[in-house]
Amino acid sequence: MNPVFLVVGAPAVGKSTTAHALAARFEKSIHIPVDDVRDMVVSGLLYPSAEWGAGLIEQLRLARESVAQMARTYRQAGFVVVIDDFWDPNSRLLEYGELLDESDVHKVLLFPTQQAAQERNRKRAGPGDASEYIAGGIQAVYQYLSTEIAGLARQGWRVLDTTDQSVEATVESILAQPTRR
Repeated sequence: MNPVFLVVGAPAVGKSTTAHALAARFEKSIHIPVDDVRDMVVSGLLYPSAEWGAGLIEQLRLARESVAQMARTYRQAGFVVVIDDFWDPNSRLLEYGELLDESDVHKVLLFPTQQAAQERNRKRAGPGDASEYIAGGIQAVYQYLSTEIAGLARQGWRVLDTTDQSVEATVESILAQPTRR
């Protein structure tokens, strides 16, 4: 069966760029950005903030469950599937539970230094409210992950320090490492 890759991390660590480049390595593949699925909500879209209400939690659950089903559908049709999503300290991505239990599913956490993520955010977003919003998200995710990295590695997550890696080098790292289940 074709592999499924779940590429996650804090905001601005290169998840979408890496996921797209990874998918491009295969003859038949799909890149599914969870943010794009969430952006399909026309009215009432909620974004993460300091307070996570029931509405946001429901929207994240719906998007992730939809993406997991989409991944299964494409996988059954012979596609390699690459999903990108942000690390969610609230759910710990449990919405992907059944998908992650399937064979040949690779869990990848991109984890450059927090300073590198903040610098990437400044370069990408520029000054302003969007940059500040993302900077807050980076800080919150790193605060959580700083105490969880060793446990996630024991749970089979590939934790990649991409601070000094190009996108191509990161893709090579993903493809070179065996999956731990």
